[in-house]
This record gives sequence, structure tokens and C-alpha cells, in this order.
Amino acid sequence: MEKAHSTTFDNQLIELESVDSTNNYAMGLIHAGLASSGQVCLARHQWAGKGQRGKEWQDEAGQNLMLSLIIAPEGLILFRQYLLSAAVSLGILDATPHTRDGEWRIKWPNDIYWNDRKAAGILIESVIQGENWHWAVVGIGMNLNQISFPEDIPHAISLKQITGMDYEPVSLAREMVPAIHSRIDLLRTDPMKILEDFNHVLYKNGQTVALKKGDELIVATLQGVNDQGLLLTDAGTFTFGEISFVR
Repeated sequence: MEKAHSTTFDNQLIELESVDSTNNYAMGLIHAGLASSGQVCLARHQWAGKGQRGKEWQDEAGQNLMLSLIIAPEGLILFRQYLLSAAVSLGILDATPHTRDGEWRIKWPNDIYWNDRKAAGILIESVIQGENWHWAVVGIGMNLNQISFPEDIPHAISLKQITGMDYEPVSLAREMVPAIHSRIDLLRTDPMKILEDFNHVLYKNGQTVALKKGDELIVATLQGVNDQGLLLTDAGTFTFGEISFVR
């Protein structure tokens, strides 16, 4: 399975020197009828990278991993679409170089953290018509070799800062994309295993955290995430965008 996915990666890799957003490029392929499941759009630089809630992903040209993976979500359940994000997050962790020091965690809903600092983010955009989920575009941005970040994102960190090594984006993607495919394959056959593994590495799970909901400060103990992507706490259940973590 791994070899098959690696071959798919090499055959379906689209390398872009510069683009506004790899997700935009992938969506363009879909709407033009040129997309196939497994295509990888990878950019050396993107000048309008997308993040959640309209935020931009900041990068230095050639220093980070920026890719979008096109998925045809056959066999996946639309109302459980958050589990695709969970599977992708786990695939990223599977392929991320681990170190003895520090802990890798997935911060709800879709960030990859190392020791309370953000190393990567995920943005999934879907093409849905009625109850039919036709396509998913999985956008991934990971800090690789960048060692300085804008002042408005002081908690960012790169793999180079963690390990002291340099990383080549295509080489890391060649490891990461098959790992993501393997997790998506597992999602099709055993979605609850994906959810179990996700909650096992959920950032601050079982700990007391401060959450902000509008002007209200909520102190709660995290109890996990359910199959619809809702954050479970002893103070209630929350949807994405309803609350934010207070550092």
C-alpha cells in the first residue's frame, strides 16, 4: 500500500514555483474537470495562502511545505467530514520527524503543535452538492526551515528549530502524502479508530484550559472531540468558531 501511494505521489505531483494558494489551484483543477484523486499541488511560494476564518498562512519562499491534496471522498460520510481532518492530522504526525524532547499534539480543530507552539495547519475545502460530497481539497502548511516569523504569530515554530536539520519540501511530502492516504484508508474501514487515535494525541485533552466565547471566559476540562468535530468539555460542547483557546 505504501509503495502504491508513493508511486501515485510521484505520478500526480504538480510543482508550482509561485501561486496565490495551492487550494485555489486545486479547486481550479476540479472546476475545470482536470482533477483526479491523489493529485498533489505543491508550491515553493504562495503569496495568499489560506488559513481558517480568512487568515493568511505566512511563509518565506522555498522554506516551508505548502501543498494541497485532492481527494475523492468515496466511502466517507458527509456529516462526519471532520474525521477527514482528523485522519489527515494523524497522517502528518505519522510522517513528522519525532524528537526525544517535547510532545507532538493536534490542537482542535486542525493545527499541529509541538510543545505549545504551532508547526503546521490544515485547511480542508469541499465541493458538496446537496448530500453528495464530490471532492475534498486538503491544504497543508508546515514550517520547515523558516526561523523567523511575523510578530503577530509569536508561537510559530519550524522543524529546523526543533531538530536543527534542514528539510526539502518535496522529500518530506513524499513521506507525508502516503501516510495521509493510509490514514484515510483506515477512516473508510474503521472511523472510530481514527477518532480514538485523534483523541489520544489531542492537545490539552484531560486538562483544564481557559476558553473564550465572545466576552465570556470559560474554564473547562477538555474531554475530547466527537465524530462530528465538536469539542467536548465538562462545561459544555462547542463548535468550531464558537470558542477560542486563551493562552
